Amino acid sequence: MAISEDKVAHVAGLAKLAFSKEELQKFTGQMDEIINMVQQLSDIDTTGVKVTTHITDSINTMREDVAVKGTERELLMKNVPEHQDGFIKVPAIIDENEEA
Repeated sequence: MAISEDKVAHVAGLAKLAFSKEELQKFTGQMDEIINMVQQLSDIDTTGVKVTTHITDSINTMREDVAVKGTERELLMKNVPEHQDGFIKVPAIIDENEEA
């Protein structure tokens, strides 16, 4: 199955691409090679070949989603330089006096 320069130019136009005559010839040749490779894959007889959806046999490798108790807030606050009302206090990074 060959692809024409007209079809490549049409698709290029849809993508808002502009090609010179040389580029159009080059890309037409490359697209034709790609289409031929895909056609070769389509022509392969896969009768009796099991469908592959995953390349490994691993199933459900994630751990069960179970809530676990975290570190106590008081213990965490011992490691921060400054806190207020149970929250970590950090220096301001946005100056509210500046215009955006």
